[in-house]
Amino acid sequence: MSRTLSKFDWALFQEALQGSVKKLSPRVQVRNPVMFVVYIGSCLTTFIWLQSLMGVGETSTAFVFNILWWLWFTLLFANFAESLAEGRSKVQAAALRGLKQTVTAKQLTNSKSHTEWTIVQGTQLKKGDIVLVKCGDLIPVDGEVIEGVASVDESAITGESAPVIRESGGDFSAVTGGTRVLSDWLVMKVSVNAGEAFLDRMIAMVEGAKRHKTPNEIVLTILLI
Repeated sequence: MSRTLSKFDWALFQEALQGSVKKLSPRVQVRNPVMFVVYIGSCLTTFIWLQSLMGVGETSTAFVFNILWWLWFTLLFANFAESLAEGRSKVQAAALRGLKQTVTAKQLTNSKSHTEWTIVQGTQLKKGDIVLVKCGDLIPVDGEVIEGVASVDESAITGESAPVIRESGGDFSAVTGGTRVLSDWLVMKVSVNAGEAFLDRMIAMVEGAKRHKTPNEIVLTILLI
């Protein structure tokens, strides 16, 4: 089913277009030997085309222009695809960081009473704090369930759409920040300090992710060198 581009997608598209032009710098192109060869060929073909416009040589202007157009299109499209991938990674990291900053928690002032709690930012929680999480709430940070049983949606972390049961004791007591309680309630004990949660590690992985070259790309790079 087709859909129109949202403002978010359009902004990412525009940023990738700008990045495809900025990446035409020789300092950027030389990092990729394959596209650097295309870059040199594009520059040389452009020079030959300008010569043909001035009547120098016997090369057909239209023929050279066709080759010139395809070379620059290939180069710009490769830059665009790379910029788009980088942009999506940045957006994903920003979304995760925004989720982390906006999550609030019901911190219990009395662990024996579920009615005495205060609203705090999830980033203010520290190891050992006791938190109440009700149906519909996001789990603010990684922890261990010490009371209650609830179904938890972990699709944002694991990709699995089916909810899982989390309860105190046993192998199903661990909960992860950023997941959502779908039913009942849980009382959990925070098990990590600020900056050590799974969500923090995921943000670091997204920001530091680099695409590895395929075997074909490695062989082609060696051949061109």
